[in-house]
Amino acid sequence: MLLASRVTEKSTLAGALNKYVFTVARTSTKKEVAKAIERKYGVHVSAVNIINAPSKKVRLGRTIGHVPGFKKAVVTLEDGQRIEVGV
Repeated sequence: MLLASRVTEKSTLAGALNKYVFTVARTSTKKEVAKAIERKYGVHVSAVNIINAPSKKVRLGRTIGHVPGFKKAVVTLEDGQRIEVGV
């Protein structure tokens, strides 16, 4: 379900707005992600937004390959809630 937290400059800035970004399984739904976050971190989730990042073509010389896509979830917590991610 939850694969990893995504620690980027953009996700760190979103942390100030009570939003946290996680990489999740391709088959995950919003409700499943919310339940997993609540179980793992003991917080109350107010909203979940899902983003499907597509796979991308890459070239190394004449060889063409691809970088696999992934799904990420932006989780918004209720006021006063906090998660220690990437520490």
